[in-house]
Amino acid sequence: MGNALFPVPKTFIHGVRIMRNILVIDDERVISDVLQQALTIYGYNVETASGGSDGLRMFEAGSFDLVITDIRMPDIDGIEVARCIRSSDKPQTPIIAMSGTPWLMNGNGFDFTISKPFSIKILMDAVKELTVNPMNPDTGHLNNTPEKLQ
Repeated sequence: MGNALFPVPKTFIHGVRIMRNILVIDDERVISDVLQQALTIYGYNVETASGGSDGLRMFEAGSFDLVITDIRMPDIDGIEVARCIRSSDKPQTPIIAMSGTPWLMNGNGFDFTISKPFSIKILMDAVKELTVNPMNPDTGHLNNTPEKLQ
């Protein structure tokens, strides 16, 4: 299913392939749909939420390996989504922020930030890095930071 540019992620535990679960939160349906299609093609299970409130409800009820969120949304914005995730019982969940206003993303608890418009390759590299590399239990951060992708 993958190709040389976007290989299908292969995460195995005791010989069993593990599908990674990703939550995409964006009030722009077209963006959510494109991300869902691209991530699904490359082997991820994807659920989408149309805003921050829906996204936080889904996050609390589900089990996600990664959250991708827009910053500017009409109900709860992506910065508040990140704050809620970081104060939840799953604070180590990696978060990718995406926005047309990149200055709003700095220093707000995100593991990786992407300015809109962005290439799918950059997103897929970040997703792969954040879903494959384990967290360092001493620091609570990824052993390989996404900044190395840029």
